[in-house]
Parts: sequence; structure tokens; C-alpha cells
Amino acid sequence: MYEVVLEKRAEKEFLSLDKEAQKIVAKKLLELKNGIFFNDKPLKGKYKGKFRKRAGDYRIVYVKEDSLITIVVVRIAHRKEVY
Repeated sequence: MYEVVLEKRAEKEFLSLDKEAQKIVAKKLLELKNGIFFNDKPLKGKYKGKFRKRAGDYRIVYVKEDSLITIVVVRIAHRKEVY
């Protein structure tokens, strides 16, 4: 089991979503907490070292720190805006 921490920016982005999108993203955050990384993709280029999880039309960008068993959510944004 992991600890999921949202950066201030990610928390603000989450709270700005409509309720239906929040439900979808919350479900995916729970998957991260439970260590379910199925279909998550590593990012390339300047985002190297980060991963993305699909949540409908939104993407959750996160960093997994194995030694601390912590997942830091960096961004939650529409797929058109996230990268």
C-alpha cells in the first residue's frame, strides 16, 4: 500500500473538476494507493521519471518513490493540457 500525496497545484486542479470527473479521478487515485499500476505509462523527455495514469479524459501525472512508498501527484489536468 502506498501513501498518495497531492501537490498543492494538483489538489487545486482536482477541486476545480466537475463532480463526475472528481469521482473518476478519485477512483484512479485509490488504485494508486493500492499499488495498481496497470496501463500506466512512463513519460519521456523533460517528464522522464514520471508516470501517467488515464482517468477518462484526464491524466494523473505522478512520481513513484519506492524507498518511501509514496506517490506524489504532480498534475491532474485534461489530456489536452497536461503535457
